[in-house]
Amino acid sequence: MTKFTDIGVEKTGHVGIIEIQKPPLNFFDVSLINQIADALEEFDRDIEIRASVLAAQGKAFCAGANFGDPARQEAEARAKTDPASNLPINHLYVQAVRIFRNKKPIVAAVHGAAIGGGLGLAVSADFRVTCPEARFAANFTKLGFHPGFGLTTTLPELVGKNNAELIFYTSRRVTGEEAYRMGLANACVPQDQVRAEAIKLAQEIAECSPLGLISTRATMRAGLADRVLAATNHELVEQNRLRTTEDFKEGVKATAERRVANFKGR
Repeated sequence: MTKFTDIGVEKTGHVGIIEIQKPPLNFFDVSLINQIADALEEFDRDIEIRASVLAAQGKAFCAGANFGDPARQEAEARAKTDPASNLPINHLYVQAVRIFRNKKPIVAAVHGAAIGGGLGLAVSADFRVTCPEARFAANFTKLGFHPGFGLTTTLPELVGKNNAELIFYTSRRVTGEEAYRMGLANACVPQDQVRAEAIKLAQEIAECSPLGLISTRATMRAGLADRVLAATNHELVEQNRLRTTEDFKEGVKATAERRVANFKGR
């Protein structure tokens, strides 16, 4: 099995486990998403693995993109003058679509915050086990930004169009209990039981016929990866446009300073 730098990978019985190892907040970047996609493809090739669990170390499940990261800021500065230079973000979405093309069921163990693209990552799984302390948010509009990671397609399909609009338009943080009630999570258990419960669900799935699972999942998720690809293509156009605005700069700054942003609409 491939050696990874940002994730841990193990197998227990017929279940593969991927653990994000960038604590405390597990911010994602192209490398992390690429490694998760690589691990899932290895699971697809392993006939012994029938389901997988996506978990994380630290305080958060995945707190999204680190907009304060100097490397990201440099890339965004280049994108303002040369749109073609924005390949890393585009490449991140390419990797995201690879995750949606995997063949076997995934259970996400969301023990903490799943924010922005981190929510997109959690929603890429078939099921989510969470806890009252977890927080789910698509905080893009509070940043002066547009949703990404395919969320404009995946979230409405999961919680309904109006609930997705509410999450997008308010940028509010949804608790684990609220997520469970609206169908964003499939189980809500005490925080220290989240991973064990996710593994238990994956093991229940893994008791079924591997060929039957792959066949049924392919039917249930038919066209999903292509819909996500179309969504990310559009999302990227909007993100590139909004990234150049004063409001985006103010939104990122206000979020970092933990204050209400003073948006100007320009």
